Amino acid sequence: MTQGLRMDTRTSYVDRSSTWRDMISRYPLLPLRVFLGVTFIYAGLDKLTDSTFLRATGSGSIGETMRAVRDSCAVPALVDLALKSPVGFGYAISLGELAAGIGILIGLLGRVAALGGALISLSLWLTVSWSSTPYYYGNDLAYLMAWLPLVLAGTPLLSVDALLRERRH
Repeated sequence: MTQGLRMDTRTSYVDRSSTWRDMISRYPLLPLRVFLGVTFIYAGLDKLTDSTFLRATGSGSIGETMRAVRDSCAVPALVDLALKSPVGFGYAISLGELAAGIGILIGLLGRVAALGGALISLSLWLTVSWSSTPYYYGNDLAYLMAWLPLVLAGTPLLSVDALLRERRH
């Protein structure tokens, strides 16, 4: 008679109907949601409260940043559009980051919030981070890739979207 370990058993830590592995597999995107939500909320608030950022000219201003990257970016037309109203563009980016961060953190319109965050990251990658060498020094590409799983999956658990879905059923 041989004795061995039974590999097909699982210990239930939460309740009798769900195993520990089942519970863990439901929440793999939660740390990503928290990280992106907190980071984008912080970035939006940081821009909104920085008196030098929301100016058309001057050191550290959005206008100066856009002019500095204009000739080395992938899409100069996007920078030209931003330079028509740099302060307005600065407010749009700041409020967009804030909305995407709050939306993904609380899970309200999760896919829409993630798409907004991805589009902000894409636009910043194609303009501000484009000339980073090597490319992985520019963090906007990494943020873009981090948003994509949330665009696809949304916020199905621990979210306002989940609460609203439960109420409808």
